[in-house]
Amino acid sequence: MSDNDPAHDDLPTDAQGKPISIAEEIAAEVDADDVEVRERYDLLKQTDTKIAELQKLSMTELIALARSEQIAETAGEKKQDLVFKILKERVKLNGLMFGEGTLEILPDGFGFLRSPDYHYLACPDDIYVSPSQIRRFGLRNGMSVAGQIRPPKESERYFALLRIEAINGDDPARLANNVFFDDLTPLHPDQRIQLETAAEEVSTRIIDLIVPIGF
Repeated sequence: MSDNDPAHDDLPTDAQGKPISIAEEIAAEVDADDVEVRERYDLLKQTDTKIAELQKLSMTELIALARSEQIAETAGEKKQDLVFKILKERVKLNGLMFGEGTLEILPDGFGFLRSPDYHYLACPDDIYVSPSQIRRFGLRNGMSVAGQIRPPKESERYFALLRIEAINGDDPARLANNVFFDDLTPLHPDQRIQLETAAEEVSTRIIDLIVPIGF
């Protein structure tokens, strides 16, 4: 586990201060049946409220953006921390945000969506994924996950995934019908391909003897 990975105290918590491990408790913060909220969220998905869009900017561009949005910046601040600040301020205005990344599941059962722009290393703007979401959707390391997220609360350090909308670019409901590669039944060759032709073609004869090919 990296030094940047959280202790349990840094994770999203409930009213009693316990780490949230049930996706329903997180998702309850947003009414899924609220048409107005959903329409506004769908619009925001097409705008600059995406984390990935900010992560692609250079440090110079981020500083200029922070100044244009009147966000206080600290001298010598890391790029990831500045992205985190900008996102928090934007979410205060919009209330909703869209995030995506590659899932890394930690030994404790929860996971984070890492960004390829940071070489999948732990960063302040990583997105927390609860253990129950991982179990419910059968998520595995390396999957690309996208969905609605919320900013960290006062006692938290990480964004949290509210609703999963896509897994590997596809509808999450379809993942249940997929068979994972490790669970597939291998079909071994039962017919041999004869490569040897003319007597002077020694190379194909050697292949037939040492590494025969079939289908």
